[in-house]
Amino acid sequence: MVSRQVGRFWILCLPCALYAQSPVSPKGAAATITASDIRHRIEVLANDSMRGRDTPSPQLDQVANWIASEFRRFGLRPGGSGGSFVQRYDIARSELDTSQTYLTVTRNGATSVLKAGSEIDVLPFGPPPSRDVTGPVLLLTGRADSTADPLAGADVRGVWIAELAVSDGRGMISLDVNAAQAALASGAVGLLVVSDRSDDQWRARITTRRPILSVGDGARAGGGAEPALVEMRDGSAARSMELDVAALRAEQSRSARRVPGVTLTFHAQRRVISTNSAPNVIGILEGSDPTLKQEYVFLTAHMDHIGVASPRNPACRARGGDTICNGADDDASGTAAVMANAQAFARLAPHPRRSMVFMTVSGEEKGLWGSEYFTTHPTVPLSAVVADLNIDMVGRNWKDTIAVIGREQSNLGATLDRVAAAHPELHITPIGDIWPSENFYSRSDHFNFARRGVPILFFFNGTHGDYHQVTDEVEKIDAEKESRIAQLIFYLGVEVANTTERPRWDPEAYKRVVEAPK
Repeated sequence: MVSRQVGRFWILCLPCALYAQSPVSPKGAAATITASDIRHRIEVLANDSMRGRDTPSPQLDQVANWIASEFRRFGLRPGGSGGSFVQRYDIARSELDTSQTYLTVTRNGATSVLKAGSEIDVLPFGPPPSRDVTGPVLLLTGRADSTADPLAGADVRGVWIAELAVSDGRGMISLDVNAAQAALASGAVGLLVVSDRSDDQWRARITTRRPILSVGDGARAGGGAEPALVEMRDGSAARSMELDVAALRAEQSRSARRVPGVTLTFHAQRRVISTNSAPNVIGILEGSDPTLKQEYVFLTAHMDHIGVASPRNPACRARGGDTICNGADDDASGTAAVMANAQAFARLAPHPRRSMVFMTVSGEEKGLWGSEYFTTHPTVPLSAVVADLNIDMVGRNWKDTIAVIGREQSNLGATLDRVAAAHPELHITPIGDIWPSENFYSRSDHFNFARRGVPILFFFNGTHGDYHQVTDEVEKIDAEKESRIAQLIFYLGVEVANTTERPRWDPEAYKRVVEAPK
């Protein structure tokens, strides 16, 4: 039944003309954001025929082409590459060449070479760096204090951070992820995990290594190369760096100290197996002010999800005969809200003073790929982007409340509160991040804007029992509630786009959130 509705939607949309620019007030434009329109767009995006919108996939390209056609119908101008609405980025599928991948340990002038596969392994959290990574070693021991600096106050710029990890007996290891993230965010060049895996666990880890997926040119979010992520076992660490690993594991108090006389150099080599690409979709509504139209307010959401259950895709798990992770809330809901806002802003006359950019990205579920690629290859000057309003999962949970993460990092939070108070008819109360330990702040696409100093707000209704499950279906979406959230975002966008002063960003508040103990 839904598939026939999808087909009818296409037929109705094709002959639609661009919107005429007769005067339309913000209230009149906001009224075009309706529950029926929101639900209809989610039905298209989360239909079984879209096969979970995996990155990359033909179905994801189909979704991108449909969104581009809608942006064109609204009268937006292309903001992608080569005069199109689509910006594509390359995805390489490769495997590690273990014969040419190794870690050199230099200790007081003597060197030892640890080879991949036998003595070290590359952690599967991202592509290995394309150039050699060299630096001294800062060893982190003891238990983290949840109220203190996870790096114990140490300066980690230019160093390898080394952590001791514990195996659970089934091949999985646990380590202080917060300290590792904080170190890499603060300038560490690599992470060395020293694990107590058994021989059997080590062999199983090596033989089940999956292909490596990497995007674009390997640029790191903060500039420079990707960090090195390497694992070695206790015995190798004891031999190559002369560490008393047993004594270090027994330490209870948090400590961060240099390993004297030791320098690590990591060299990795990959073989490309295949290449593909994935799309972002970008539409621009030019501002009405001769000067301010050179600045941009972004509305973003990710149009991808996690695909179909299969042995090669453990992220999606089948339930009964259902194998498709449709992602109706995650994030067809956010994508529908961006599209509804694009339509409403296009009808607003006169247009806002600043230009509006509506972007749906892919690869969010793989590690924020699309937004990372855009912010390293922007199609408008990133310095001219005054705000990113990111929308991810807004179709479920509370009827009258929406969590807005990042509100304390700029005056956008105060602007949002003022806009919400001015529109009591929406019956939506914005609140802050009530799940700080979940680290949602770094788990959606606004993060790639924030780490580059762009003021952000992240609209999010929290997770639920259907998160990343085949049960995240259209039938469970509260489209009426989402339409009110989308209208709140519309009014906020109007306010930000029309105010002469740019939003004020607080880099120290951002740093406190990113480096806070989790």
